[in-house]
Amino acid sequence: MASSHPQACADDTTPRLQEAGSTRTSGKRKVYGKRRADAPRAVFEQRSPVKDQQITEVERIQDPVARIQTRLAEFCITEPTVPEVCIHEKDAQEMIGPVTEDYIIIDDETSTTEQESLAKSDPVQPPSPKGPIIGLKNYQKMVEVRIAPTEIMEEPQRHEEEYPNPHHNRKRATSKGKTSRCVSSDYVSNAKANSYVSSVLAEALSPVAADGVQRFDAWAARAGEMLQVIKVAEGSYGEVYKLRLREDICRRELSKSKLARLRTCGDGVFKIVPLRAQRGLGSKKFTSIKEIVAEVRMLKYLDPIPGFARFREIHVVQGRFPAAFQKAWDFYKATKDDCLNPNPSSKRAYPDSQLWAIVEMDDAGCELEKFSWSSIFQVYDIFWGVAMALARAEEYALFEHRDLHLGNICIRSTRPDACMNPPSDAEIMRQSSSSGFGLSMLETTIIDYSLSRAELLADETSTITEVTSSDLDKKQIFDAIGRDEDDILLRDTYRHMRAQLYNGSPLNTEKIPDIPGIWAEYAPQTNLIWLRFLLKMLLKNRIPEPQDSTTQTRRQPLALCTPNKEIKKATMPGKKRSPSLEVPLTVEACSKVSQLKRTLEDRMHAVVELLDPEHGHEDMCCTADLVAFAIDAQWLDEKDFFLSE
Repeated sequence: MASSHPQACADDTTPRLQEAGSTRTSGKRKVYGKRRADAPRAVFEQRSPVKDQQITEVERIQDPVARIQTRLAEFCITEPTVPEVCIHEKDAQEMIGPVTEDYIIIDDETSTTEQESLAKSDPVQPPSPKGPIIGLKNYQKMVEVRIAPTEIMEEPQRHEEEYPNPHHNRKRATSKGKTSRCVSSDYVSNAKANSYVSSVLAEALSPVAADGVQRFDAWAARAGEMLQVIKVAEGSYGEVYKLRLREDICRRELSKSKLARLRTCGDGVFKIVPLRAQRGLGSKKFTSIKEIVAEVRMLKYLDPIPGFARFREIHVVQGRFPAAFQKAWDFYKATKDDCLNPNPSSKRAYPDSQLWAIVEMDDAGCELEKFSWSSIFQVYDIFWGVAMALARAEEYALFEHRDLHLGNICIRSTRPDACMNPPSDAEIMRQSSSSGFGLSMLETTIIDYSLSRAELLADETSTITEVTSSDLDKKQIFDAIGRDEDDILLRDTYRHMRAQLYNGSPLNTEKIPDIPGIWAEYAPQTNLIWLRFLLKMLLKNRIPEPQDSTTQTRRQPLALCTPNKEIKKATMPGKKRSPSLEVPLTVEACSKVSQLKRTLEDRMHAVVELLDPEHGHEDMCCTADLVAFAIDAQWLDEKDFFLSE
């Protein structure tokens, strides 16, 4: 797999500027690797994850007159059965009264079409006094048509705000060109707020999320008592929460079918991002509308690629944190030492009208910075899992992450019990891997594209791409000084990335004045710079590997055992043997595992040398080149890259 962009290694280091958001032509993109076709549905895709609120036929009708007629048609009057009698029409007139031009007598057998024609006829001719005998099953139906002589005054036009319609089509333009505001009780009836975030709402997948800005408390109330809110992480962008299913309450309150449907949503996480205000308090901080739109578009576009986060939905809410989310924030503050964001209840930090973007995604597992790795098998799988994901994204979207620190890499176990312990020697021997990849049973996911760069196709048939990027020179991340050795390495990585883009060499870190639009350029070497940072952190901060119980030598008994001790205990039928009681590996098997560990260790140190900015491989221009080199060297197998999930 050769590099698709050899021009990135050219000697000419003069940057070719291109404004962010500009377009260019491109060929058809191909997704390398396979992943499941259908992602779990968003928890709040419907109006409630617990209750089914089906839209009735009446609610689908937009015309008020048609809606009233439909409601009237649903009424059914049950009448008592009357014995059938036969009377003359003359007697019927005495019972009903004189037939005038204002009354029409309609038989039971008269069709609807005939009724309409009778009602329109003018004048109405009374029936002959000597008519035939009429058979009445119950009684004759009479339709009264009243002609009002007075002129009906035209009702004054009422504004939409007085008579709300929760199913109003928001895409219909008003006479002034403004977006019609959402008027449901769950939504914010503020036309300016809805217009301000209209580009974010346009990225939503479900009608509920796209209908307008929702009230924060109303949005959270849909979960009811069935889901527990837990804060799991935070960053400069905002905070991340998880909704965990309360099995005890769900089993008691929900039917099996509803509980099963709620479980199909899977484990989701909610990234809550404060949005920059249009004016006033908060207008010079937080995430801008343009930045959140770019991130959501990248989430949706990179969703098919194995190794990247799975997007579910984007919601826009307004107001203060609901009680459940505030309680989760307070608990995180009391139990964690990395809570640096201001309290959401503080009015000095966030106004009552604060807008929030809530990005709903799959739960990708634990952040790498919060995970203690010890095995070389874990190091091998984490590094190459991230590298292959970046290589796929480079080929698919000319992607650069530009912020790939340990907090933006998530890992989770593929074991049935979700255990994330290092694999034992016995587990290594039971698996088959020609390259050594995948033995730790950990899979990686790259998250957070707020600083990333990509070229997105409008659709599958289009050849026009749109460049999406963020101006990192405005983020003030290149002048920071690290607090410790790890932080110094991180800060240097940011500076090396900027030097690569501006000067064509990561070592030339001399500060150059900002060039507008340069961060829209494609420089895939930045991915290699971040991979070098990742590998150095993985090798440096590895904790000592625990001794494998299957390779421990048994202590010799102090005295000879009696003959009865030689009798092996029979295993109970149907009972599985505990892993700790497995038969120890042979000396030959232990030797093979040890040799494999040394081999993987040597490969990782060789990669560090390949990625060295001064003495590294001169033809290493992007992550795709690194993965191709690994496949040629048999460090990876082709199926590792093409058959990921």
